[in-house]
Amino acid sequence: MIEIQQYKPDCIQVWNQYVHNSKNGTFLFDRNYMDYHSERFQDFSLMIYRNSKLYCLLPANKVDNILYSHQGLTYGGFIINSKVTVSDLIEVLDAVNCYLKEKGIVKVIYKAIPYIYHKLPAQEDLYALFRIPGCRLIARNISSTIFLSNKVKFIESRRSGIRKALKNEIRIEESDHLELFWDILNTNLKNRYGVRPVHTLQEMQLLKSRFPENIVLYLAFQGERAIGGTLLYLMGHIVHTQYISASLEGKEVGALDLLFDYLINTQYATCEYFDFGQSTENNGEYLNEALIFQKEGFGGRGVIYDIYEYEL
Repeated sequence: MIEIQQYKPDCIQVWNQYVHNSKNGTFLFDRNYMDYHSERFQDFSLMIYRNSKLYCLLPANKVDNILYSHQGLTYGGFIINSKVTVSDLIEVLDAVNCYLKEKGIVKVIYKAIPYIYHKLPAQEDLYALFRIPGCRLIARNISSTIFLSNKVKFIESRRSGIRKALKNEIRIEESDHLELFWDILNTNLKNRYGVRPVHTLQEMQLLKSRFPENIVLYLAFQGERAIGGTLLYLMGHIVHTQYISASLEGKEVGALDLLFDYLINTQYATCEYFDFGQSTENNGEYLNEALIFQKEGFGGRGVIYDIYEYEL
């Protein structure tokens, strides 16, 4: 028997423990991360029980009569553990859809979790979605990822940047000074795209205080001045670059080339994946070729972030 409940704040420990023990959850699904911007979204996360035991989770929010999983996160979808089978998840999805209909939901937008974040194979949801009449792919974004056990060599321009950085005595340090990096990041995004980072400095300082082992900043220094850096999200077997930026001086001396050489080939060389994140906009219709060229220059190759839609 399947029972479905909406998440409530008093379930935070049960929710977080399930995420921690799941085969495809990351700290982004921890409520201490999800809820930092809770005022922006009407939460409609679901806790699905089978035979009175918590069986899986669906992080989600609602806008009018549309369910999203999840607008505030890069990816969403069902969080499941190693006991969940494909037949079970088909049954769960059918029950969830009946529940959503009863709640007045008419459409579901579903962001699948890319396979690189899985601790075990966990694509049962994609098959279950395939069986829903009218379910369709509405967005396909592409990220650049390095398999750290089978790396592609840096292209010559990246290697040249490393030599330039070493000649200019650039040094790489882990740092807690997010404000130094945010100054560079804000300036770059404003000048190039007329936008701001998704997170404010204050939001990221809060998140870093909550997840000090998962959110890590590395800076490139010339003398005592920060000229570039990257903010990493660490998730056990995978390293994800949440933000990358360099000042004009940093770009001139190859600061990011040296930084990523250190991170990829030394600091995190024993991890499984190094993910640079997406280089697409407008649901994948626009490819930022300059951005993906930089990531591919470090050996990153394509991993897909898919979004599906179906009506109830």
